[in-house]
Amino acid sequence: MGNILPYLILGVVAGISGGLLGIGGGMIMIPALIFIFKFTQQQAQGTSLAVMIPPIGLLAAYTYYQKGLVDVKVAALICAGFVVGGWLGGKFATSISNAALQKIFGIFLLTIGTKLIFFGK
Repeated sequence: MGNILPYLILGVVAGISGGLLGIGGGMIMIPALIFIFKFTQQQAQGTSLAVMIPPIGLLAAYTYYQKGLVDVKVAALICAGFVVGGWLGGKFATSISNAALQKIFGIFLLTIGTKLIFFGK
């Protein structure tokens, strides 16, 4: 693990990104863990998911909730689906090669980024 400061800085950057843009794990933490900290794709994804276990988004979500910007029923339904989907996705991700998983992840990011840049409203 080494020096803890770079990991704390990554957490702050991911937290700011999460609060500001609703991103953090997939868009900030995973690429940083791979390219800066030399994690494998599976290690980066597993670590990013572990970060979500404590209530890391609680204060950011509460801030949005105070402004009337959280649909609690929808969030609860998505959360229930996320529990099952996360388990299924984790089973699949840990059963394929690092190279294949990186390609899938990269294609996903590229597709979403392209859609937002060229077709966003």
